[in-house]
Amino acid sequence: MSKLKIAIQGVLGSFHHQVALRNFGEDIEILDFTTFEPVARTVSNEDADFAVMAIENSIAGAILPNYDLIDRYGLSIRDEYYLPIGHQFMALPGQTIQDITEVRSHPMALLQCKAFFAQHPHIKLKEDTDTASVARDIASGNWKGVAAIASSIAADIYGMEILAPDIQTVKSNFTRFIILQKESVKPAKDANKASIKVTIQNQKGGLAKLLTLISENGIDLSKIQSIPVIEKPWEYAFFIDLVFEDHTVFTQTIEEIRSSFGEVKIFGEYISRK
Repeated sequence: MSKLKIAIQGVLGSFHHQVALRNFGEDIEILDFTTFEPVARTVSNEDADFAVMAIENSIAGAILPNYDLIDRYGLSIRDEYYLPIGHQFMALPGQTIQDITEVRSHPMALLQCKAFFAQHPHIKLKEDTDTASVARDIASGNWKGVAAIASSIAADIYGMEILAPDIQTVKSNFTRFIILQKESVKPAKDANKASIKVTIQNQKGGLAKLLTLISENGIDLSKIQSIPVIEKPWEYAFFIDLVFEDHTVFTQTIEEIRSSFGEVKIFGEYISRK
């Protein structure tokens, strides 16, 4: 029996890799990419069974381009996963923090550790494409004086020494990941959350009317993001996460939204993991 193929952004040891392991187990084949677009494309082309994709962080906020990728490649949300993020400051063994002159990591990781580096102004911050890939490159290149911000798993995989653990500014730091597939997903039996897209024309009070409709039906709007509709100036698509107790009420609400606003796209109905 062939292994499940899971597409991720980042290399082995990355946070995406951790989520893939926790959701699908160890007996999988990881297809790793440096950016998110080929992750979405690989699932859309059926070269991977599923994808793991970060969508928002409790400190840095939403990753807006990923909403567009899910929509543009016609992907469906199968599930979500909240991963507590622990950023470890690591380098080749035998060094101290004072030996480090440069740290490289993903921009979001650097942002989440601003307070730590304010205490160490001698360290130059440099953006890179991924967290774990920097640890890999430091190990393979034997780079002295350069550190990475990555997971403890990455430190184990690439033989790095953690010089300072959990350097993130806010210790209760979580990233929400979504599990994606190409085919439409049958709603989970106990589904109580849905991700949808609603396109609203340039009409006065349109968004307020939408929010009122959702609220009056007793559905919790847990997240909303707006993205301009490129081919239709002054029209906006709203990506919305809804949490509900009664699936029948959710279905009725979707029909009311369609009746009042037109296009509604459901990306997935699943169990809230928060």
